[in-house]
Amino acid sequence: MKRVIILSTILLTFFNCSVNEKPEFLGVENIKILESTPEFIILTADALFENPNIIGGELEVTGIKVFVNDSEMASVTSNNFEVPAKTDFSIPLTANVPIDRIFGDDNLSSLIGSLLTKKITVQYKGIINYKVLGFSHTYAVDKTEEVKIK
Repeated sequence: MKRVIILSTILLTFFNCSVNEKPEFLGVENIKILESTPEFIILTADALFENPNIIGGELEVTGIKVFVNDSEMASVTSNNFEVPAKTDFSIPLTANVPIDRIFGDDNLSSLIGSLLTKKITVQYKGIINYKVLGFSHTYAVDKTEEVKIK
C-alpha cells in the first residue's frame, strides 16, 4: 500500500508539471554594433524568452541570417543554450559581417545612403529551436531595426 501511494504521488507530480508548455518568445532587442575591425563589423542582439516550466531545456539557433540594408551579409553564430527553469532569460545573437561584403558593388547605393543618414537597417531573420524531453518547438525570428553608425 505504501508503494502505491509513493508511486501515485510521483506520477501525479510528474503529470502536473507544465513541461509541455513552451517558453514564450518575447522578441529580439538591443541590436547594435559591438565592434568594428578592419575585417569585420560585429553585430549583436538579444533574443528574449520567458520560461514558465519548472524544468529547463535547450535552445538551438539555426539559420538566422543577418541582412544589412536589405542585403544578406552573415549568419548568426551561437552555441546551444541551456534554458533556465521558471525565469526570464535572453540568449546572445552575434554575427561577424565581413567589411568587403558591405563595400561590395551591389551594396554601393545603400551604403552611400547609410553614410549620409549615419544609420544602417539591420534585420535578423531565421529560426530558434526549443527541445525538452522529446518535446520541441520552433520560433520564427524576424526583427528589423535601424542602428546608428558612429
